[in-house]
Amino acid sequence: MRYFIELSYNGSAYHGWQNQPNALSVQEVTEKALSLLLGEQISIMGAGRTDAGVHAKQMFAHFDTDVNFDVKDLIFKLNSFLPIDVAIHDIFKVKAEAHTRFDALSRTYLYRVSLKKNVFTNENVFYVKHALDVDKMNEASKILFEYKDFQCFSKSKTEVKTYHCDIIKAEWFFKDDELHFVIQANRFLRNMVRAIVGTMVNIGLGKIDIDHLHTVIQSKNRSEAGFSVPAHGLYLTHIEYPDDIKL
Repeated sequence: MRYFIELSYNGSAYHGWQNQPNALSVQEVTEKALSLLLGEQISIMGAGRTDAGVHAKQMFAHFDTDVNFDVKDLIFKLNSFLPIDVAIHDIFKVKAEAHTRFDALSRTYLYRVSLKKNVFTNENVFYVKHALDVDKMNEASKILFEYKDFQCFSKSKTEVKTYHCDIIKAEWFFKDDELHFVIQANRFLRNMVRAIVGTMVNIGLGKIDIDHLHTVIQSKNRSEAGFSVPAHGLYLTHIEYPDDIKL
């Protein structure tokens, strides 16, 4: 049987989601816990590859097993075995060909910018000391909908078949003392969200004009875009799947 597992994690202690030769990953600790509890070697496939330090409020992975288990009992035991910064929320049966990565319809990310120094949140947000023009940043966000090719925001030397992404949502809004950026698309390139946010921050600081964003995107050159904001302010918040994927 194939199962989807829904989890969340604080990425601070991990070198991203995907297994690494010489660094700890969320995939590694989750596979180890599943393998121990099910009594066989379990490999999981995640819906995406969050970078080192990036968090996930919602991540999905799939695995195959013929071992019979009680879902609630396994979730309880996994949460007991896993580190405090990884939590399992659900496990459910899916169609045999269901795939967490390829069947995802969209993914949504949140980036948190703190506008006020806060000693209790500084490890989970990006603190910007200077005032930002949020109206300009939202105007710039609308420009993203005019394009499909976002190579300019992709990490260099990334092996992908295409740099095309369909952006569904992109907006800035205030939440208490923070400024949040929410972006939804069918797929994302490596470092894409952090590069977009860095470029938007430069616009908000008045370092570049809104219209210059057209030049940046059309250049297809990463060096033309803004800086990459810190990973600790980025959260994968939602992954959407077809309704009929469950059994």
